[in-house]
Amino acid sequence: MRPLALLFALALLVPVASADIQAPPGSDYGPTRKLGRGLSNFFLGASEIPDTYARVNDFEGNAAAAGFGAVKGLGRALARIGVGAWEVLTFPFPTNKDSYRPHLRPAVPWIYSGYEEFPPELGWEDRYQYARVPAYP
Repeated sequence: MRPLALLFALALLVPVASADIQAPPGSDYGPTRKLGRGLSNFFLGASEIPDTYARVNDFEGNAAAAGFGAVKGLGRALARIGVGAWEVLTFPFPTNKDSYRPHLRPAVPWIYSGYEEFPPELGWEDRYQYARVPAYP
C-alpha cells in the first residue's frame, strides 16, 4: 500500500512542479534600464543635432542640411532631453502603459521619424557600422 500512496502523491505533484523557464516579455526593461536610458538621453541627447544634420546632408544636400537638418536635429535633441529628464525623475515607476519601455516613438515602424532607445553614437567607431544602412532622417 505504501508504494501506491507514494506513486499517487508524486502524480499529484508533477503538474505543480513543472515550471516555465522562459522570461516574461518585459523582463529586459526594468527600473535600472529606465534610469540608465534617461541619463543617456538627458546628457547625450544633443548628439541628435550633428547626427540628423549629417543624415540630411547625405540624402538631400548641403542646403537642406543647413536649414531643415539643423532644425529637425534641434527638435529631436529637445525631445530626447525632455524624455530623459522625465525618465530620470520617474525611474522607479512603470509609467509607459504599466511598463518600463521607452516613451519615445520607436524607430522600427516609423523608420524616418522614430527614435532608437539610446542616443546616436557619433564618429566612425559605431558598433553597428558593418550592418547598418543609413536611413533617411
